[in-house]
Amino acid sequence: MNLFVFVKRVPDTESKIKIDHEKRTIVEEGLNFVLSPYDEYAVEEALRLREAKGGRVVIFSVGAETSKVILKKCLAMGADDAVLLKDEAPESYDGLRTSKVIAKALQTKFKDFDLLLFGRQSMGADNAQVPSMTAELLGLPQVNVVTKLEIEGNRGTAEREIEGASEKVSFSLPAVISAQKGLNEPRYETLKGIMAAKRKEIPVLTVEDLGLSAADLAPQLKMTGLESPPVRQAGTVIDDEPVIAAKKIVEFLREKAKVI
Repeated sequence: MNLFVFVKRVPDTESKIKIDHEKRTIVEEGLNFVLSPYDEYAVEEALRLREAKGGRVVIFSVGAETSKVILKKCLAMGADDAVLLKDEAPESYDGLRTSKVIAKALQTKFKDFDLLLFGRQSMGADNAQVPSMTAELLGLPQVNVVTKLEIEGNRGTAEREIEGASEKVSFSLPAVISAQKGLNEPRYETLKGIMAAKRKEIPVLTVEDLGLSAADLAPQLKMTGLESPPVRQAGTVIDDEPVIAAKKIVEFLREKAKVI
């Protein structure tokens, strides 16, 4: 099986994010960047499928040269190859642009694949659009938010989360899958894998190499503002006898919260 996994470089969720209000983006200086957590489940699932079925795992990322760091991590986890689809444009939060780059690469340069795996959403843009948009552009079946996956021959079965339950879906290959937490437990890189990844060359294809024009990549989304979430106000603790506390709670709900 040829298993292609698409990953993204995102700010570490433990980092303190600062906003450049003039450019309407985050300040990258001093930030630690990591492989998007949901993408780790996609990489791990591809590695497990290769171990069970044979084949190759190839990792792709759309981004600048700095994205090579996460590609090296995926190679250290055990992926066979990695490719950078180089796009020097700053983060635009435009999922369609990214999907067009991916679709064009697959239509022109990397046609031989059985399964495309993504994380359910990136921890950067957090919009969960790219897997579905890519599937639509390529005309492929898709299953999102997958928590269990089985592949037999040219068909697959997946379980996915829905509101209050799970749904079982059958599909034909090739197809697009987006991974949810719980699909597996991602492995750590090994020392042997890290050393091998350091020696591995990562091919680079630019958006120009793919034949994408400025019109193809014209943004469909305009960022009008970017703000930090409001600071939470401290809660109120009522430390009284139950009867008195109940009266104070009702008074708060009526006079301040105005919910009754």
